[in-house]
Amino acid sequence: VQLVQSGPELRNPGASVKVSCKASGYTFTDYYIDWVRQAPGQGLEWMGRIDPEDGATKYADKFWGRVAFTVDTSTNTANVELSNLRSDDAAVYYCARTFHRFRRDRIVVATILDIWGQGTQVTVSS
Repeated sequence: VQLVQSGPELRNPGASVKVSCKASGYTFTDYYIDWVRQAPGQGLEWMGRIDPEDGATKYADKFWGRVAFTVDTSTNTANVELSNLRSDDAAVYYCARTFHRFRRDRIVVATILDIWGQGTQVTVSS
């Protein structure tokens, strides 16, 4: 089971970037894909989630309007596209396989990000 991400990217401010994440070794539509990033010297920042089964998305408020998650189930690939890049978007971007743990009444008791991609460095510089 692994997630393999695309290579490093260098963009100018105001441009867009697309990072891909190819899954293998499991049924792609059985798990969510979360996107998380880490800027230099900062902690992990959750960007949102996509359900590969139906394409439903959930975005963190901070990125609303600038980010788009997509999936291609024919290639088991998830993508994140971030537009109107700023210098503070420079970070390592990660995809992660995600699932919920439920209690008997179907209430979510935990969200587990169990498999992570290797990370993709995005540099924003003029």
